Formats: sequence, structure tokens, C-alpha cells
Amino acid sequence: MEESLWDSANSLRGTVESSEYKHVVLGLIFLKFASDKFEKRKQELLDEGKEKFVDMTEFYTMKNVFYLPAKARWSYVKDRTKQDDIAIIVDTALFTIEKNNPALKGALPDNYFSRLNMDVSKLSSLIDTIDNIDTQKDNSEDIVGRVYEYFLSKFALKEGKGKGEFYTPKSIVNLITEMIEPYQGIIYDPAAGSGGMFVQSIKFIESHHGDKKEVSIYGQEYTATTYKLAKMNLAIRGISANLGDVPADTFARDQHPDLKADFIMANPPFNQSKWRGQDELIDDPRWAGYEVPPVSNANYAWILNMVSKLSHNGVAGFILANGALSGGGEEYKIRKKLVENRLVEAIVILPQNMFYTTNISVTIWILNNNKNPRTVNKGDRQRHYRHREDEILFLDLREKGIPLEKKYTQFSEDDIKEVADTYHTWQETRFETEYKDVPEFCYSADIEEVRKKDYSLVPSKYIEFINRDENIDFDDKMTELKSEFSDLLKQEEKSKAALLNVFKELGYEIKL
Repeated sequence: MEESLWDSANSLRGTVESSEYKHVVLGLIFLKFASDKFEKRKQELLDEGKEKFVDMTEFYTMKNVFYLPAKARWSYVKDRTKQDDIAIIVDTALFTIEKNNPALKGALPDNYFSRLNMDVSKLSSLIDTIDNIDTQKDNSEDIVGRVYEYFLSKFALKEGKGKGEFYTPKSIVNLITEMIEPYQGIIYDPAAGSGGMFVQSIKFIESHHGDKKEVSIYGQEYTATTYKLAKMNLAIRGISANLGDVPADTFARDQHPDLKADFIMANPPFNQSKWRGQDELIDDPRWAGYEVPPVSNANYAWILNMVSKLSHNGVAGFILANGALSGGGEEYKIRKKLVENRLVEAIVILPQNMFYTTNISVTIWILNNNKNPRTVNKGDRQRHYRHREDEILFLDLREKGIPLEKKYTQFSEDDIKEVADTYHTWQETRFETEYKDVPEFCYSADIEEVRKKDYSLVPSKYIEFINRDENIDFDDKMTELKSEFSDLLKQEEKSKAALLNVFKELGYEIKL
């Protein structure tokens, strides 16, 4: 169903850029969904003999349904698809829905249809296509949520490198969720994108027979259009969330300054440069106890932002570029303190080509602030976890995954289960009889080993590789050499030349 709808919708895009077109399609999907829910609730009131209440907002909101005035309903729009002013009609409908439902403030596309000047016949045909989605067909299936998620992934694929940052591949989000298990408490994402981390958290709770009412969701997103995507994505699923009053920069305008979260999940921008001015945020309380993150790269600023918001039992799972695993300067000092403070629990290196925006290999970090054993009620059983304070689990997943769209990689359900089970077994065991180090997959390193390796968190420094000399890992070597290169650039010219020769021997041409 999703594929058929996508093919139909994409064929009508015409000359409209994919980055713009997604707001058109997803806005119409939301309009159809909200209208179907409204009509169903209206019919319930009529069947109950409550005709006089059908235009009273509170009789809809009490059932978590958005109230839609006549000109905001799908039927009104659908009956006027052949009119030349159909774009204005759609814009008016979306504006009216948002105006009449405070929970949707800032969520819906604002004058998108009129501004794009989309061909009337193509817009009319697109409305006919969206009309085929029966959002109420099966209450046991999240039909509109599935369609919305599928379209988000396809648009991210379509936009490719340099764009598509609004979407984190689903299998990566699922892996993080299965590892940190956000059952109850406060969930936070400082770089919320289109809200995928929150959606998968709720799905996790539901699939393990938990209660989604036991979680509260907070987040923040900088890009205005992506902020709207997230609010629509959550509204479609009936998920309440505080994403801040407006889209805003997490560093410059933190909208949750006093938040303490039990679970943090995030995919912040990789290697973000000039994230603050040279003299700005020097005394920000989020860096308390640590060095100020460098202006040249925000990776450690994102880490410390999350550390500052962890509750006393909080767990964070987030994605960063591999360069954050090593390197010198202020990043080294911060990383050393994170290790010595026993916050770093696991490092998981991912395969290449998992992201639609970049082909680099990236890493999942798990930080754990909980120093005490904890019990998780997982469906009909309990699991007892403890934070192995003096150890860090390293996992290498670069040989895992299955093909996606020919050129990309995703994790299978079996991959996710194997990794999550390994991590949880490592957490649960009191004796080294259950968890075992596995060559080329996992290794539990004690803090003293990490100290001896000068606080590098590159997994291949710890995990045993068979015939390693015959299988040089260029990703890891590049990560290490980039760090050395950064430091040596400050030294004399002959040091630069010597290091350039090292790169050349590895097959890389570097020009200064």
C-alpha cells in the first residue's frame, strides 16, 4: 500500500523540489487523517442521539480528536479539487485546523500550497491519490502512521546527501530503543528532527505491553519546516510532546534548561562547525565540570548538553561521527573526564552507508548515569541490570546489516536482537559466565585498558580481529591519523611532510 501511494504521489511532483514537495504530501496526509477521525467521532455523536453536540469542540477533544470547522474538512477540499484556487483552499483548511486546535500550534504547513504555485491538475490528482488512504480501516494497525513514516523515509532517500537530515534511518532508531529500553519517565531529544526517536520509543513501549502514559516527551528542533514535520508526525499518532514553543537552536536558546531526563535519544548534526561565537556560551552551565567544547566542532557540545540533562538514573543513546572517538585538545580532556566519571557504558560502531545524507561510518554512544542496579519490567518478566562502572562494552557492527535500496544498509530484526541481547547480557551478569567477548564483534574493556590506550574509544583498539595485519581497517586508521594530523599541523614543516607521506602510503592524497 505504502509503495503504491508513494509511486502515485511522486509521479505528480513535476518540477517541485523534493525538499518542498514533502510538506505538500505530508500536509495532505495529515488533513485526510484529521478529517477521517473527525467524521468518525461526529457519526458516533449522531448515533448516540447527540445531534446538538456535533459542533461543540469539547466533545471531540475529550476523545483526543481535532475539531474541524466545515471549510477545514477533507470532504470540503475534495469537492473543490477542480477549482483554480484549490491551493488557497488547502492552505485555508490547514490554517483553520491549527487555529482551532491549540495543540497543533506551529505544526502545519503555512501557505505552502499557494507559495509553491503548483500545477492545479497535479495538485488535484495528488488529492485524489491521498483520498485512497483509509486511515480508519483497521484500528489495530497504525495505517496513517505507517504511510507517514514510509513517505518520510522515501523523501529522505530522494533528497540524499546534504539534505534529508530530518530523518534517522528506522533500524538505527530501533537499535537504540532496544538497547536503552525507554519504558517510563522523561524522554528527551535535543535534535528532534521529524520525531522518529519519540515514535519508536512509543512503539517499543506498546510492543512490550507497557503503558505509554507513563512517559513524557520533550525535544527541540532548529529548522522550522522540520519542527512542523515532527509535530505532525506525533499528532498523527496521538503522542503528546513538548517540543518548545518555537523552533530554536538548542545551544543558543535552550527551551528546556531545567530538564532532567530518564532517557535521551538523539542524532545531532555530524561535525557541526561554528556552532557558537568565539566568546559565546563560555560560561554555560551545561559545561560545568568539563572543558568548554571547541568552536570548530559541536560533537562534544552535544554530548555535554545531554550529560547535563541526565537524571541521576538517566541513560542516553545517541549517534556521532567516528571522529569523536579519538582526537586531542579540549575534546580529549572532555572524553577523559567522561570515562573517569564512569559515564561511558558502551560504544557501538555502525556499518557504512546507513545514512542517506552521508556514507561515513558513525557510532552509537551509550552513556549511563545510573550507578545502582535497576529492574526493568519487560512485559511479563523482569530484567535486573547493573552499571558495570569499571568497564566499557565495545561493539563492532560493520559486518552486520542487509541491503536497502541497493546502495544503503539497514539492520535486520535479527541483527538488532543480537546486539541488544549482547548488551543486556553484559549488563545483567554478575559473573563472567554468561557474557563472552567475541572476536570481531564485542569486547568488554576495563577502565585501566582505556587509560593505557590514552582514552581512545575506537572499538578496533580493543576488539580482537582475526588476521588483523591482513585486514587493515582504513576507517579506524583514518580516525586516528586525522587526530594526529590536527595536532602535528601546529608543528614544523618536516613533521607535516612526514605525516603526509603516511597518508600517501595508505592511499590517501592530502593537499594543504
